[in-house]
Amino acid sequence: MNKSFATRIAAMNAMYKLPANDRPVLPEDVIGRLTKFKATLMDEVHEIDQIVEMAQQGAPQTEILVAVADLLGDVIVYCRSEALKYGLPLEEVLDIIMDSNESKLGADGKPIYDANGKFLKGPGYWKPEPKIKALLERP
Repeated sequence: MNKSFATRIAAMNAMYKLPANDRPVLPEDVIGRLTKFKATLMDEVHEIDQIVEMAQQGAPQTEILVAVADLLGDVIVYCRSEALKYGLPLEEVLDIIMDSNESKLGADGKPIYDANGKFLKGPGYWKPEPKIKALLERP
């Protein structure tokens, strides 16, 4: 039986003795935690430079795609693990954000662009933060 991604992240956090919370909580050292998380993400972001260099040097397409897949996967794992440390229901948050993104479409269900090609918010757009707040405040 395959375990869900969230279950596997929880097992990983337990294995490495990383915090895991089942409800939203702000840690005492939130500044330190965020600073460390940023450093971890920046290490990953700098891998993009290495992938660009690979591409510039003519590396095979498969090697570049493997590097990109590994980069993206690592970022997602770090983000999901971090969400668990804060007790954030990330999958539900992502659903709210995606619903908000979809609310940006025009009344006809199509993207709206300005004269420069910039994507505009449609008439039904709503910000995700109030719904995220309600999600995190629910008992």
